[in-house]
Amino acid sequence: MLLRTLLIALILTLGTGCATVKNWFGSSKNKAIEPAELVEIANPIAIRAAWSRNLGSGQEKLGLRQRPAIEGDRVFVSNDEGRVLALDVNTGDTIWDSEAVKTGKEGSRVFFWRRQQIDAGLSGSPGVGNGLVVIGGRNGEVVAFDADAGSERWRTRVTSEVTATPLVSDGLVVVRSNDGRTFGLDAADGARKWVFDRGLPGLGVRGNGSPVAGNGLVYLGYDDGSVIALRVTDGQRAWEQRVAEPEGRNDLERMADVDGEIQLGLGTLYATSYRGQSMAIDTNSGRPLWNRDAGGYGGLALLADRLLLADRDGTIWALDRNNGSALWKQDVMARRQLTTPAIQGDYAVFGDLEGYLHWVRTADGTIAGRTRVERAPILGTPQVAANGMLVAVTNEGKLSAFPQPN
Repeated sequence: MLLRTLLIALILTLGTGCATVKNWFGSSKNKAIEPAELVEIANPIAIRAAWSRNLGSGQEKLGLRQRPAIEGDRVFVSNDEGRVLALDVNTGDTIWDSEAVKTGKEGSRVFFWRRQQIDAGLSGSPGVGNGLVVIGGRNGEVVAFDADAGSERWRTRVTSEVTATPLVSDGLVVVRSNDGRTFGLDAADGARKWVFDRGLPGLGVRGNGSPVAGNGLVYLGYDDGSVIALRVTDGQRAWEQRVAEPEGRNDLERMADVDGEIQLGLGTLYATSYRGQSMAIDTNSGRPLWNRDAGGYGGLALLADRLLLADRDGTIWALDRNNGSALWKQDVMARRQLTTPAIQGDYAVFGDLEGYLHWVRTADGTIAGRTRVERAPILGTPQVAANGMLVAVTNEGKLSAFPQPN
């Protein structure tokens, strides 16, 4: 009962939370928590889907930011029925379809959660690299498939549910489990090479950010507001930097999760926190280069001269990569629970809780176009292929692809 009371208080206060929040409160007309009405777009760009697929409706039970993975001309996706599929990114045609993990039908619909084990079944999004597609499940099982043929290469088990996309890089598979452990697995056979164990706060945003690798290090964001760099060779900590301080009188107020995508530039790592702060960090020393009071649950997108992100209020920010100063902001999509942006040509594309995709000009933040995939939230970051095709999936399993606008 205490947790339920805290959850409701948080949702009413912040206007964020589970994608089904409107259903929890019935027909309430409380404008303070409803998403902002969509504004009319002057001279909108033409947005047309190239193809769509239905993957199954089990994903809405998970409350996770499920997203596709793209490598070359293939898109890799999973569903809660225990299937992993490889599709042609241009047509949506199935290249292979493989059984992954036997599903348990019950998942958590709660966006904020107390640490607990969840029934077996797929929970993470696929990671791809080095000829492998790797995915984790709610029972801690990790399965690797041949990216070309779809045959199973190996499977192993870690200590808890895997919700973060595995990282596959340079002969190593890095897997995060929800009990605070990170595992370095041999890409050849799944054998454990190292494990890094870190305690977690009692309450956090459901899900974990995916690892990022570069310069011989693996970078991870944690629920206490920290970013940690581990050595690829042995999993030992190279440095740690706090992006946001978890301050407050209770677990809710202290939430400072770094769960969105972190970005790696030339010698600089960029991270953002649920607490509303973003930071640039020197990758060699872990020293902060700048910090900015703009940030959110979603992650960052990296361009040549700027970073793009949406804060938890729905304001979109463009920050200068060099010093963190605001270049522009766009606040017409308040409370729409925007995803991490994907960069498609001259546009940043955001998904929202009502199933819309929004194309925003990266130069000045003007809204250029929108379309609706379906009446279901888009939680995971849309992905863009090398040919400019953008792919997004709703939490009810509709996958759609959109060519780059002219």
